[in-house]
Amino acid sequence: MGDPVSEQSEPYTIVTVDGVEVARTDVLASGRPHNRCPRLAIVHDEAVPFTEVIAQEHTVAGVVERHSVREKFLEWNGQRMVVIGRYDPGIILERHGHSSDHLIYVLEGTLNVGAYECPPKTLIVLEEGASFGPLFADETIGCLLFETWLDDVTPLPADKPGYHALLASREIVRLPNPPFSSPASAPSGFGTGEDRWS
Repeated sequence: MGDPVSEQSEPYTIVTVDGVEVARTDVLASGRPHNRCPRLAIVHDEAVPFTEVIAQEHTVAGVVERHSVREKFLEWNGQRMVVIGRYDPGIILERHGHSSDHLIYVLEGTLNVGAYECPPKTLIVLEEGASFGPLFADETIGCLLFETWLDDVTPLPADKPGYHALLASREIVRLPNPPFSSPASAPSGFGTGEDRWS
């Protein structure tokens, strides 16, 4: 819908639907610094596929099964990340924190955060510098989460040796991170298969 705003032109709000610019509207003066041309972004769930970001092998009744964490990257840029996270039954994530604040709202299933049970309609606030976990997805149905992070989503492991011992005690093998294509707006370095996800 035209060229990017120049410093000389009037700022405007960019309206997008599923990543496509559809309109421009006025910018409100909030009295605080913000993007020169802020966005109103509307993203429909069905427009974004699930992407596998963590994989484990679980032995269930003598059968080895692949269990995963899959995320829909609804919004991912240098300011925030917003995902719908689907954790397969029995997934265990290590105790960790993040390099920015992290909010989780449980939509379906139960997520156990260490000793704390978090059923549907539970909000979990993990501020930068705090850690939580290990995280245990419901053994029967897993869980569905709405998650947000601020600018830096990088996980900060709190106890890798303890995590690996926990997985071994349950006959779970932590597989290498699956490579994936992050959205073009995402900061670089993610989806490479490196152990950046907990």
